[in-house]
Amino acid sequence: MQTVAPAQSKTKQNYALPLAIIGVLFFLFGFITWTNSVLIPYLKLACELNTSESYLVTFAFYISYFVMALPSGWVLQKTGFKKGMILGLLVMCIGMLVFIPAALTRTYSVFLLGLFIVGSGLAVLQTASNPYITVLGPIESAAQRISIMGICNKLAGTLSPLLLGSIFMKDTDKLEAQIKTMSDVAKAAQLDELAQRVILPYSIMAAALIGLAMMVYFSHLPEVNQADDNESKEAANTHSSVLSFPNLVLGFIALFLYVGVEVIAGDTIPGYGQFWGYNLSEVSKFASYTLSGMVIGYVAGIILIPKYLPQTKALVISAVLGLILTLGVLFTKGDTSIYLLAGLGLANALVWPAIWPLALNKLGSFTALGSSILVMGIAGGALLPLLYGLLADKLNAQQAYWLVIPCYLFILYYALAGHKKKSW
Repeated sequence: MQTVAPAQSKTKQNYALPLAIIGVLFFLFGFITWTNSVLIPYLKLACELNTSESYLVTFAFYISYFVMALPSGWVLQKTGFKKGMILGLLVMCIGMLVFIPAALTRTYSVFLLGLFIVGSGLAVLQTASNPYITVLGPIESAAQRISIMGICNKLAGTLSPLLLGSIFMKDTDKLEAQIKTMSDVAKAAQLDELAQRVILPYSIMAAALIGLAMMVYFSHLPEVNQADDNESKEAANTHSSVLSFPNLVLGFIALFLYVGVEVIAGDTIPGYGQFWGYNLSEVSKFASYTLSGMVIGYVAGIILIPKYLPQTKALVISAVLGLILTLGVLFTKGDTSIYLLAGLGLANALVWPAIWPLALNKLGSFTALGSSILVMGIAGGALLPLLYGLLADKLNAQQAYWLVIPCYLFILYYALAGHKKKSW
């Protein structure tokens, strides 16, 4: 298999095909990940949940990244990136198929198991694909390449709530009103029928995953090799542990907080719309507003980074904008507050692309393990939305957004100073 050296070797190879294949995978990441924004209100109704229970959807999905990130790094060391991607796709397929018995029995815990398995497969794919994009070119333009992948991801994420929301949430407003007057038997029958709406879409997605696994198998993806790089030798000589890199450890914290904020912005907006009086059929499309903002941000990143805007300054601007918009969400009402929440998509767009190259910079032979640690940070999407749900139940859906403020403050610190630390 062809081998790709790190960016510092300035290789002239043509990476158009590898980038295109990874782009397809990022589209897949987005479509599946942002289905959660529809699943939360959908399963809340179908499985008769309260707000905090419904956010176990994000917990089950994102906690898998924390559990599986390090094992994923070990798998990739054994299999290589290409076979690891295929394995990740097949694991996701199994998770999709678990939705069938979950729907037939309307058992929330089985839905959560399926989400955990899907997330586990995605953990392998993310562990492979993010460093892959980082090293396929100069480190200075890594944020630009990740932004291109982000467009693939968020375009899919924009489509997912619209498409699946029209299937899952069809006539749910009428159903929600009707079941309040039904007998227990009739209500159970209606909710069983509602739960089974996921079977066909998830079966189709499972088949698509098998097709993508075959595409990767027959492709000519180059392998990433960092072991012989001079920088790898230098890192191994000067650092005894991956945790001795402050830019990585602080980057992990920033990424953990960022993913939590991103998921809160995208997955809580349907419930926030209900808080201000919108009905279920209307709020299912709200997540698409947030993701549209992210697409705009990614396009700006491609144009501006690194020629006009260094990725560090992009991170500073993103954090400050996030703080301003969150304060707007907290101190305005109705549609204005909802639109400002959707605007967090724009603020969030360049955070992920900027943190990855800053956190992995100069890790050398520790890059694969460092990537696994960063992927563990995706668990922020499991814990922070769950905490938001608890605060929303205790306070209200608006005041719970105070949770976001310290997250952006730490991201701002990392952008200004944290990524520059060379030692503890």
